[in-house]
Amino acid sequence: MQNKLYAEFASTMMALCLRYAKNRHDAEEILQEGFIKVYACLHQYQFKGPLDAWIKKIMVNCALQKLKNKKPLYQIVHSEDTNEEFADEDMILDNIHAKELILMIQALPQMCRIIFNLYVFEGMKHREIARLLNISEGTSKSHLHDARRFLQNKLQRQFIVLNINSGA
Repeated sequence: MQNKLYAEFASTMMALCLRYAKNRHDAEEILQEGFIKVYACLHQYQFKGPLDAWIKKIMVNCALQKLKNKKPLYQIVHSEDTNEEFADEDMILDNIHAKELILMIQALPQMCRIIFNLYVFEGMKHREIARLLNISEGTSKSHLHDARRFLQNKLQRQFIVLNINSGA
């Protein structure tokens, strides 16, 4: 039973863990701890909703717990002064690979990364995030703004490098 669960959901859950973790090693630790919890709590699954959604919730909670235990989440992040003009979004997204995007998300400051993932990938609202992380809604919004700005800058630099390398 455990082998089947792992075989079916490990790759999807690893992708989730990579978004929350700073690097692959940390993501693997989250994945391992998450599956240990899944196995231990499997008897609590009540078949109300998809199994993968239940496992995903456990993985997200494991990721948050690991990050909370690792170092303080509440670091002040100063946004860099940025140029607000960006290249065409479609041109950038056409030239970026999923692995590069994951690396950019992993490069986000920890609190920005957590809030970005919860908001963008988990579909949580700022009120839910604030309650979950014991922060204000404004703090959640600020970190999401910083995360987006950071990613836009990274994507802009990636686009410039792609153009230089391709001779465009």
